[in-house]
Amino acid sequence: MHLSPDLGASTCFSTHKSIFSEMAGERRVLTLGGKGSSLSSASVFEFSIASPPQLLKIDPSALARLSSSPSNHKQKSPSPPSKLQLSVPDFLTPEEAKASILLLLYKHLLSGSSSSSSSAASQLSDILNNDTQTLILDLEFNRKEDIDKLRGSWPIITLSGICALLDYTASSLTTVADAVAALSCEALKADTATVLNFFTDSGDGLSDKDMASVSSDLKVLLNGSKLRGNLQCDQVDNIPVVHGRLRSLCKSVHTSTRIALNSVPLVNGSVSEDLIGLLSSLAYALKNLGKSSWLRANLCLKGFEKDNLFPSFVKSFNAECPGLDVLKASINSFGKFETEEKYVESLHEIYVLSEAVRKILAWEAAVSFISLEGSELMENGQGSVKDQKGIDGGNVKPDKKKDKKKKVMGKGTTVLIQFLKDRLQPVTMGSDSSTLLDKVVQGFLSFLDFKDPDFQSLLQKVKEVVDSNESRRLPKLAKGTRDFAKEQMAVRERAFTIIGNVFKRHGAMALDTPVFELRETLTGKYGEDSKLIYDLADQGGEICSLRYDLTVPFARYVAMNGLTSFRRYQMAKVYRRDNPSKGRYREFYQCDFDIAGDETIAADFEVVRILVELLDELNIGDYEVKLNHRKLLDGMLEICGVPSHKFRTICSSIDKLDKQTFDQIRKEMIEEKGLDAETVDKIGKYVVQKGHPLELLSELKKEGSVFLQNEASNQAINDLEKLFECLDKKSVDKVVLDLSLARGLDYYTGVIYEAVFKGSTQVGSIAAGGRYDNLIGMFGTKRVAAIGVSLGIERVFTIMEEQQKVENQVIRASETQVLVSVLGDDVALASRLVQMCWDAKVKAEFMANKRLNKHFDRASEFGIPWMVIVGEREIKEGIVKIKNKEAKVEEEVGMNSFVDELIRLMNTR
Repeated sequence: MHLSPDLGASTCFSTHKSIFSEMAGERRVLTLGGKGSSLSSASVFEFSIASPPQLLKIDPSALARLSSSPSNHKQKSPSPPSKLQLSVPDFLTPEEAKASILLLLYKHLLSGSSSSSSSAASQLSDILNNDTQTLILDLEFNRKEDIDKLRGSWPIITLSGICALLDYTASSLTTVADAVAALSCEALKADTATVLNFFTDSGDGLSDKDMASVSSDLKVLLNGSKLRGNLQCDQVDNIPVVHGRLRSLCKSVHTSTRIALNSVPLVNGSVSEDLIGLLSSLAYALKNLGKSSWLRANLCLKGFEKDNLFPSFVKSFNAECPGLDVLKASINSFGKFETEEKYVESLHEIYVLSEAVRKILAWEAAVSFISLEGSELMENGQGSVKDQKGIDGGNVKPDKKKDKKKKVMGKGTTVLIQFLKDRLQPVTMGSDSSTLLDKVVQGFLSFLDFKDPDFQSLLQKVKEVVDSNESRRLPKLAKGTRDFAKEQMAVRERAFTIIGNVFKRHGAMALDTPVFELRETLTGKYGEDSKLIYDLADQGGEICSLRYDLTVPFARYVAMNGLTSFRRYQMAKVYRRDNPSKGRYREFYQCDFDIAGDETIAADFEVVRILVELLDELNIGDYEVKLNHRKLLDGMLEICGVPSHKFRTICSSIDKLDKQTFDQIRKEMIEEKGLDAETVDKIGKYVVQKGHPLELLSELKKEGSVFLQNEASNQAINDLEKLFECLDKKSVDKVVLDLSLARGLDYYTGVIYEAVFKGSTQVGSIAAGGRYDNLIGMFGTKRVAAIGVSLGIERVFTIMEEQQKVENQVIRASETQVLVSVLGDDVALASRLVQMCWDAKVKAEFMANKRLNKHFDRASEFGIPWMVIVGEREIKEGIVKIKNKEAKVEEEVGMNSFVDELIRLMNTR
C-alpha cells in the first residue's frame, strides 16, 4: 500500500485510516518508497505518535532499486562495508526522534536509484519497527560517498522531521483555537458583533483574507447566540488578528514542509536558515495565540473569584496551566538558539512551545465549559445543590428565575458543547463535588492532546460545524461593494445632510436619473476609462449600461429637456468595472453639484468655493485642492511637440503621475502611444511644476514665457488669474496649481481640480471636477456651457471611519429621544403613552417588560437619554416617572399631561 499524495497537515483521522488500511494484527502499516508516493506531515505525525506503533514496510520496487544500484553490484574484489554513525540529539522528544529517523529512511529511499544501500534501509526499518529508543544510529554502506552525503544532510533531515510535526500541530491548533475562542466569547458574554463585522473580505484587495475567514467561522459558530453582552476587551477583539495570522503562516509552513519532505536532501546550510526564518514567524504567532487564550481564560476566572465560585479549580489553573512566563521563556530560548545557529535546538523549542499552547487552549476550553455548564453538570451529577455550601466549596447563588431560564448558545457552539458533554460523561460519571471539576480538566487535557484519538474526533466535529452548519458561508458580498451597519449609516446620513445643505446654500435643486442609461449615451464620453463601464445584457431590445458617473446623465437630461440654465445636485450610486482597492469600490455614491448655462469665471469660482466648503464642514482633516486648466495642458503639449490628435490620450497618461513614476509614464508614452523620447522629456520638464497658485502663476506669466506665446495656454493663464482673484485667502491657500493634473476624462474643456486628503489614511482623491462646455452639445443640441464638482463620499467615509477609531467616537445609530417603559405586559398602556409622544413629534420607542433592568439595558444600548417609566404604583396614582440618568433628572408628573413636561425638560436640558 503506497502513500497517497499529501493530504495536508490537518487531515482528519478517518481519512488517514483509508491510507493505512493494510493491517498487521493490531498494527497499522505505513509503506514507503512506492512509485509516485509522497510523504505528508500528517503521515509523519501519526507514525511518530501511534500507539500501538505502526508497522513500517518498504515497497518492493524501492528495494529493487537499491539492490540494482551500482553500490550493491558484486565486484571482483568486494570491499568491506563502511560504517556511518549518526547521533540523535538527546533533547528531542520521542516523536521528534522517530520523525527524524523515518525521514532519514525516506530520503535514503528517494536517492536510492544510484547510490544507496539496502543494508542501511533495513537497519533503519528495524529500528522504527522495534520502536527502539536509541540515540546512536550505526548504519552500513557499501560506498563512502553515501556516508558523506547522509552525514552532511542529517541536520537538515532532523529539521524537516520536526518541521513536519510542527506543520501538523500548528494547523490543528488553528482549527481548535477558533472553537475554543467561540466558547470563551459566550462564557464572557462578550460583544463580538462589532469586531466580527469589521473583519470582512471587502474584495478591495487590501483586506486580510485569513482574518476575514476566521471572523466568518466564528460567526457560524456563534450564530443565534443570546449570550452576547456588552464586554469589549482586547482578548476578544484580537481573535481574528491572532488566529488569522497563524492560519496564514500555517499555509506557508505547510507548502515549504511538503517540499522539504519529498525532495532529495541537500547539504546546504542556507536550507536550514530558510526553514528557521519561516518557522520564526510561526513561533511568535503561536506565542500570541497562547497569550490571547490564557488572558481570556484568566478573565473568565476573575468572574469565578468575584462570586467565590470553584475556588479549588481556580487554584488548579494558577498552579498547572502554563502561564505567560512559560511562553516568554520558550520564545527566548528559541531566539537564543537561533542566534547561535543551533537550528535543531531552536526548532525543538518551537515544538515545545506548541505543546504549551495546546495545554493553554485545553485550560481555556475547560474554563469556558465550566462557566457555561458547571452548575448544570454539578446538578445532574449530584442532585439539587440548594442545601450544599456550593460547587467546589464555593458559594451557591440564590435560585432565581433568571437562572432557570434556558440559555441560548450559538448554533455551532451548542453542537460543540453537546459533543464535549458526551465525551466527558464517562470521565465524570460517579464523581463527587471534590473531584468532578478536576476530572473535567483532565478530560479536556486528554482529548485536546494531539496524540489522543479523541482529538481527531474533536477536530472533525469542529470542521463539520463550520462546514455544515445551516447558516455556514453566510452570504458574501461581491468584490468592490460593502454593507453599512447602523453606526456607519448614522455617520453617512450626517455626511449627506452636511453635503446637501452646502449644495442648497448655493441654490442647487435636486435631480435624480436612472441607474442605467442607453449604452450610446455613455460611450465616447470617458476616453480610455470607457472600458470600465458596466454593460448589461440586452433585454427588451435596448442595449444599456450602468451609469459610470452622474455628469453624463445630467448632460443628457439638460439636452433632452432643452434647458439652457440649471443648477442641480444629485447624490446617487454609480458603477465602475474597476479593480477594487482601499477606498475604491465598484459601486459607490457620488455627490454632484453642477451649473449649466454659465461660461463665465464666476461659475468656476463658485464651484471651487463649494468644494472647499464641503471638505471644511465635513471636518475630515487636512487636504489640498490640486488645480489645473485643460487649455494650459493643451498649450503645454503643443509647445512640447505632441500632435493634436494625441492630446487626450497623452493626458490620460499624465493623469497617472499620482500613482506611477514618470519613468513608468515615459515608457508608456514612448512604447504604447508613439511619442519620441525628446518630446516626452520636454513634457517631463513641465509636469513636475506645482506650487502655491499665485506664486506658480507668476512664474508662468514672466516675460518671455513660452506659455504666453501659445494661444491656448495664454487664455488659460488669464482664466486662472481671474479665478484666484475671486477666491478668498482661505480658499486660495487650500489650492495647489499642479501642471501634472490632467483628469483623464475626455469631456473636460477648462478648469479642472481634484481634492486630495493629506492625512494618514491613504484613499487617493476625495473629490474632483471641472468645466465641460461641449458635453451637453454632444447629444445633438445647441452648446450649453457647464461646470461641476463630484465628491467621492465612500473615500470620505473611509477617512471618517478611521477618525472614529482614533478618537474613540461613540456614534448613536438611533435618534430616539424617549423610551416609554411599562413595567409589566400592558402593551395597550404602552402604546397609548407612546402615541402621545408621537403626536407631539417626539422621537420615541416603547417597551412592556416586567424587568426594570431590561428597560435600562435598552436605553443604554441605543443611547436613549430620556425614559418615561410606569410601574404598578404609577398606574394606581395616575402618574409617570420621567428620568434622565446622565442629566440627573427624575420627576413624577400626571399621566395625561406628561408630554408637555417632557418636552419642557428636554428643551431646558
